This record gives sequence, structure tokens and C-alpha cells, in this order.
Amino acid sequence: MSGGGTAGRRRLLGALPALLSSLAVPAPPLRAGAAAAPLTDIAGRGVTLPGTARRIALTEARHVLAMGLLHPDPVSLIVGWGDDLRRMNPPDYAMVRERFPRVDDIPLLRRGQSQDLALETLLAARPEVLVAGLSAVASGLADRVTALGIPVIVIDFFQDPMRNTRPSLALLGRILGREDRAAAFEVFYGERLAAIAARVAGAEAPSVFLHAHAGGRPCCDSPGRGAHDSMIRFCGGRSIGAALLPGTIGTLSFEQVVAADPRLYVATGGPYGGRGGIPLGPGVTPGAASAALADTLRRDRLDLLPAVRRGRAHAVWHGFNDTPAHVVMLELLARWLHPDRCADLDPAATLAALNRDFLAIPMAGTYWADLPAGPSMSRP
Repeated sequence: MSGGGTAGRRRLLGALPALLSSLAVPAPPLRAGAAAAPLTDIAGRGVTLPGTARRIALTEARHVLAMGLLHPDPVSLIVGWGDDLRRMNPPDYAMVRERFPRVDDIPLLRRGQSQDLALETLLAARPEVLVAGLSAVASGLADRVTALGIPVIVIDFFQDPMRNTRPSLALLGRILGREDRAAAFEVFYGERLAAIAARVAGAEAPSVFLHAHAGGRPCCDSPGRGAHDSMIRFCGGRSIGAALLPGTIGTLSFEQVVAADPRLYVATGGPYGGRGGIPLGPGVTPGAASAALADTLRRDRLDLLPAVRRGRAHAVWHGFNDTPAHVVMLELLARWLHPDRCADLDPAATLAALNRDFLAIPMAGTYWADLPAGPSMSRP
């Protein structure tokens, strides 16, 4: 990784002329017939790209899943990326590797949550563009890479998904030369959001406790104001975490959750691999997810909540928080919050359509769960 702080970065930047010469890395030329494309990214930054990009670097490897909505072989375009997908979500990484084995050969540019990149590796990869998340702006990373002559496009499906998903997909469409595919997804996505909005308009907003990483951590982590809250509000709900927590995430006490008496409980789950928590995602069966949801509720005493006793308890894949496929989660939330108004929404059909019509890396597994069929939750 480059320098250990400000001093390290200064030393590297000062050595760049010699480094560039030694690596023999000329700026990628404009392809014949390709016009420079002026763009404004999600951060409001003006960027000019040399036509359609064929060599793309990612600060966040999970953005390959969004690229896969538009391109049949997104991995073939990637010349460097972060280690987040491999480190934080091994089942998803395995799913990508199964379809595109060369993922293991892609150079790593960033490890963990560091806002530094391995600049030597980045330069040697000769990317035509670096695609980054919003954090690259606040950290100064976008400016540092731009100063090296590499355009940086900022996209976002994580911090403000309800606002930034559609323009971010449009940007990826421009970068990849897949504007037609981006337009098709815009129709698909927009129609489903419009259907949700029409059904929940004017409805009372029931309260919901979104229990983040339920069972994988001590009770009770919750999102506050931010991405998940905006999704809940869009679907006609009211998050108790947003009302009780001062920031974007925090911890509610068991007593706070009980006192709030939410009308709906939703846990998030993921690739816990036997480490507690609710397994969801690739390779998970519905039965295993449902059983883990029930076990988690009992272990954390949340089976005492009236909503849980009424069967209004569900689990959803936490990975929906950073992909345009969150349209499935929006339909689920709307159905769970407003079963009388939204019973005709069909998240399973939406997921099947994503896999059939868009995703180069299909989502195979279990991405939500209900309580097991049978008697309602109760303690002996």
C-alpha cells in the first residue's frame, strides 16, 4: 500500500515522474472515432472520459455487481479493485469467481477500509477510469488520483440509494458504452418504484425496527438516519432507529426496543457461516434462514415483542444496502409494512426478472425469510 500517511503520500507524489518513467505507463489514448465524454458524477464533479472505457479500476470491488446489470462480462474490464468483496462477502465473491475465474488475478488496489490506494499498482494497471464511492471525495482520494492523470467517476448505491441509484446507473451506462441497457434498467426500476409509491400514498406509517446484523452482534444494532431510513420512509414506514439514534448507525437497548413497540420487526442477515446471525445470500436455503430468524429472536428475547408474536417478523439480506437490486428489498418492505395495500407486489418475480434480463452474475440463494410455519413465537 502507498505511504503510511501524509508524509508517505508526499514522498510518493514527489517520486511520481521517475515512477511513471520506470513503469512506462503512457496515458491511454482516445480510441479511433471515440469522442471525449463530459460527465457530471454523483459528487457534482465534472469529468471528461476518453470515450467508452475498456480498462476500469474500482475502489470497491462490489461495484462489479452493479456493472453486471449492464455488461455481460464486467470482470473482463476490471484491471484493479479493492478487497472488500473477497474479505467481507466470500459467498458473493465465490459466485463471481464461478462465473468469471479470472477474478483471482485482478490486482488489489486497496485493503480494508483504507482511503489510500496502492498507487504503484494502480499506475501499472493503466486504467482509463477509476470508479469510486462517495467516501473517495471526502478523503481526498479522488483528487489525488485525478492529479495522476486518471479520471475518477464517483457513484453511490450506499449512502443515499433512493437519490443516487438511478443517476449512478446512468453514469455506468455512459462509461461502459451501454446506455441502452442503462435505459432499460431505468424503466424496470422506475416502474417498480412508481408501483410502491402509488400503493402506500396516504397510508399511515407503521413503525418498524430494522435490526442490523441480527444475532451476529449483541442486541440491538440499528441504522439511524440514512440509507435504510430513506428506504423505509419510501415504503411508507417509520424507523424507530431513526427516531432514537443521533447518527447513521448505533445501538438500541432491549428496553428501548420494547418501549417503542414497533409494529414490524425486520432483521438483516448475510454470510455469517456459523458465527451466529441469520444466514442469507448465495447458497443459503429458505429453511435454514427461517430457523435462524426464530432462534435469533428467542436468544435476544425479541420474541416478547407483540409484532413478533403476531408473526410480523422477517429477515432480509444486508447486501441489498449497496446494489441497485435493492428494488427487491423495497418491494419486500412495502409488503411487510402494508400487507393490505401491497399484497400484489411480487419480490420473487422481480428477482427472477433481474436474473433473467439483467444480471451477468445472477443472484442464487435465499435473500429474505419469514418465521417458520407453525405455532406463533412463544416462550415456554
